[in-house]
Amino acid sequence: MKTLVTGADGFIGSHLTQQLIEAGEDVRAFVYYNSNNSWGWLDTISMEEKKAMEVVSGDIRDPYFVRKAMEKVDCVYHLAALIAIPFSYYAPDTYVDTNIKGTLNVLNAAREIGTPRVLITSTSEVYGTAQYVPIDENHPYQGQSPYSASKIGADMLAESFYRSFVVPLTIVRPFNTYGPRQSARAVIPTIISQLVSGRNEIRLGSLEPTRDFVYVADTARGFREIAKCNDAIGREINISTMQEISIGELAAKLVAKINPAAEIVCDDQRIRPKNSEVERLLGDNQLLFSLTGYKPSITVDEGLDHTIRFIEDNLNLYKYDQYNL
Repeated sequence: MKTLVTGADGFIGSHLTQQLIEAGEDVRAFVYYNSNNSWGWLDTISMEEKKAMEVVSGDIRDPYFVRKAMEKVDCVYHLAALIAIPFSYYAPDTYVDTNIKGTLNVLNAAREIGTPRVLITSTSEVYGTAQYVPIDENHPYQGQSPYSASKIGADMLAESFYRSFVVPLTIVRPFNTYGPRQSARAVIPTIISQLVSGRNEIRLGSLEPTRDFVYVADTARGFREIAKCNDAIGREINISTMQEISIGELAAKLVAKINPAAEIVCDDQRIRPKNSEVERLLGDNQLLFSLTGYKPSITVDEGLDHTIRFIEDNLNLYKYDQYNL
């Protein structure tokens, strides 16, 4: 198959791209154009893997470039997005342009070209604080941040293109993905990078919220299983573990693993606005299992150990003494 991965330079996108290459697929990697010709995290993969893919540099907000990148492609994995929640409070217009208009560009191109298979990446943040658990795909949407609102908009556009134009798509909804290469705008690298740096005060926001953490290799594998399943077309599908842990418990676990002498300190600037904080996320993964037989394979402890080793080896990539929006 000829596949296109938008956002291939990002955290999940780079792992998915590698898995597709390992599976022998003909991969076109869509990365965000910059004058340094940086391919983001794809710069860190092996030379053999780089030679095995085609890289195109552009902007998901440009409909003409998106259409060209999608030509002669059998399957599009659309992951390009702005994802940092705190920054969405400062720049909501940019999130609308990237997440909603960017997704519209992919959908329009798929409709015009007749792309056989499209996967649109959603997020568990569209559910907001759980009204019931585990959260299945019928749970109501709640736009508790400009980021989540932009992803709800993108999801609704995707649904409309399936219903109106029969575009063969699936909305893939990963819960909180973590692992090597994740930036410090996410909580796990934030905690680990501070601990690995030797700091004894670990600055965090709210400790009470719970999350369902999925290791990145499992998330990428979930995408691939969904892409192979025709019965997944026209559906929204969670990727989750059906296990939850509070941020406080997670931080304590990492402190015990890395520096038991460290203390957790609340940093007010890291706390979301009162009605914007998502207090509980615990995903139901039974639909994905029933369609594909998929189950996550990496435990939280195993995934955290992999992530710790990566950050220890790459601490220079993290500004652990600053708050990363």
